[in-house]
Amino acid sequence: MSNLFNKHPNEVGETYFQHLIISWKYSFGLFRLFIVAMVHGVFPFIFKKTVSDKIIEMGDKLKNRD
Repeated sequence: MSNLFNKHPNEVGETYFQHLIISWKYSFGLFRLFIVAMVHGVFPFIFKKTVSDKIIEMGDKLKNRD
């Protein structure tokens, strides 16, 4: 059973809890971007590139992980 929880984190060089914390950080970051995108939808003159720039940045970080 522990293999089920540890297989993927081990594949990316993390413990279960390290992977959990990193995953939660990305989740909260994406939730913030959701809010920003909703505000941008109502007020299209603000946050013009915030969401797209941040998603690209997050994607680059994920690609470059060990």
